[in-house]
Amino acid sequence: MGWYGMSAWTWLWVAWLGAFVAIEGPALANKTPGDTLSEHVWKWFATRREDLRNTKGKASAWVKIRRIVLVSFLAWLSLHFATGGEYV
Repeated sequence: MGWYGMSAWTWLWVAWLGAFVAIEGPALANKTPGDTLSEHVWKWFATRREDLRNTKGKASAWVKIRRIVLVSFLAWLSLHFATGGEYV
């Protein structure tokens, strides 16, 4: 155990959270479109209608698969955290 009983893994997760805050904080503050994590996730998974502008507003099979992956991951993560990893 390291300083104050925290393992190296704990320090690495704290550093990861610090990096997230250092990136997301300024992105939220500057109001520039397309710079926050949410905006990237929306673009990557084509969750906004404007991301479908070249497809006449209809999601392709690939977009649907990406959305299913996103929803599945978020559902799993929520259950994993809520149950302490006991069930999933």
